[in-house]
Amino acid sequence: MEAITQGPRFLPSGDTALVVEFGDRIDRGLNAAVIGLAERIRAADLGGVTETVPTFRSLLVHFDPLATSAERLTEQISGLIEGNAAAPASGRLWRIPVCHDADFAPDLAEVAAKAGLTPDEAIARHGAERYHVYMIGFVPGFPYLGDLPEALQLPRRENPRVKVPAGSVAIAAGMTAVYPYESPGGWHLIGRTPAPLFDSRAEPPALLRPGDAVLFEPIPKAEFERIARAVENDDYTLTPETSA
Repeated sequence: MEAITQGPRFLPSGDTALVVEFGDRIDRGLNAAVIGLAERIRAADLGGVTETVPTFRSLLVHFDPLATSAERLTEQISGLIEGNAAAPASGRLWRIPVCHDADFAPDLAEVAAKAGLTPDEAIARHGAERYHVYMIGFVPGFPYLGDLPEALQLPRRENPRVKVPAGSVAIAAGMTAVYPYESPGGWHLIGRTPAPLFDSRAEPPALLRPGDAVLFEPIPKAEFERIARAVENDDYTLTPETSA
């Protein structure tokens, strides 16, 4: 994790949002600063701020232009940043079950071959890592999780799929992710979880949030089907642990 060596940049984003940019790379130190600032803005209850959206390296701050201004927020946020750029981890650790059966992992064999591994070795490498939730994006509830073991880091697929099934666990470049519902996608599919990561009835609807930690735990197909039935019957809840 690299230290932040200079102050952030404040950039306008239309007339109702402000970008606070901490750097130009994917780095856990920068991401901690982004998440920490979002938390401090919420705690400070700055007048006119309607929403904050953390990304890998910047924070998008939405505001009501009738209640405040970009200039005023720049001054207020600068005061929140000084001497306190980073934040501790959220403390939430999620154990997400994932089945790597061939029916759910159409790209696993190819991924393993390109990595010089057997499929079982690729599964073990993927499951051994404790992943950091950098941000939520692409579609609602889609978590960008890092950092993927180097051996599994492959470019996105040359031909994206029009439909990726909900729950698909995927990898691309240095990231892994879970598709919360059916959508197009160009990442390599190496498994599927029966656990829902997005529920419009819940508050908040996205299960994961930036700063969380994730462990993927392999399960057999029979366990996948059991959990899937429980989900259909509203009889399954994935709850976090306290992260050390």
